Amino acid sequence: MRRRPFLAGTLAATVLPSSRALARAAGDASSAGTPAPAYGAAIDDLVAANHILAHLGVVDGFGHVSVRDPRDPARYLLARSMAPALVTASDVVTYDLANEALDANGRTSYLERFIHGAIYRLRPDVRSVVHSHAPDVIPFADSSVSLRPVYHMASFLGRGVPVFEIRDAAGPASDMLVSSNALGDALARTLGGANVALMRGHGMVAVGERIPEAVFRAYYTMMDARLQAQAIGLGGRVTYLNAAEADASTATNRNVLMRAWELWKRDYGGIDAR
Repeated sequence: MRRRPFLAGTLAATVLPSSRALARAAGDASSAGTPAPAYGAAIDDLVAANHILAHLGVVDGFGHVSVRDPRDPARYLLARSMAPALVTASDVVTYDLANEALDANGRTSYLERFIHGAIYRLRPDVRSVVHSHAPDVIPFADSSVSLRPVYHMASFLGRGVPVFEIRDAAGPASDMLVSSNALGDALARTLGGANVALMRGHGMVAVGERIPEAVFRAYYTMMDARLQAQAIGLGGRVTYLNAAEADASTATNRNVLMRAWELWKRDYGGIDAR
């Protein structure tokens, strides 16, 4: 029996906005006239995030990261279908929350862009989404062993890490890709109010209220999975962060995570970073 997000029931009312709320948010953004610098900064951070995730090994030739469009919360920004390490500003495409490209101009789209629109529809608090195939997380997605925080940098996992079973939504013979709105919605429901969801036989998604937070969570989820597997492999009893430790560490990390982002962006954010 597959694991389910333990917070899904208690958080459902707070993470599922109505279409009216999204429309109102979009109208507010439009009337406010989001300054061009905010959009430019979002593009700059999105390009840097692609390079950082590639350098840190969270993504390789596959995987992607998006950001909610600061000009309109009913849209998001995502690169065209390409290797993240090679993304430039000219590769960024605008999508609506139905995952339709609004300015593709011949540029191809990621097959799994549906992950992003679905999460943005269900989670108004989320402003950035990372999808990764990091191999370290796969054993926890494919087994009965739950991914749990073993050190403070991954304390955000203390909210629970649900596992998406694509067979429940696509049947027993899918190609394992979240390549439709229906599958994106199923994944978003599994994520619920959590910060990370694993995908059986596939990878993970990590979300944040801003790009640096989503990148931070994607990287430290991968590292926590690596450390937890090592700790289990030692053969003794593994001590995980308890709920109070996880909450306290998460609050601290949210205040200091820009330290890591600023370093990563300086060292790895450029197009020539390898």
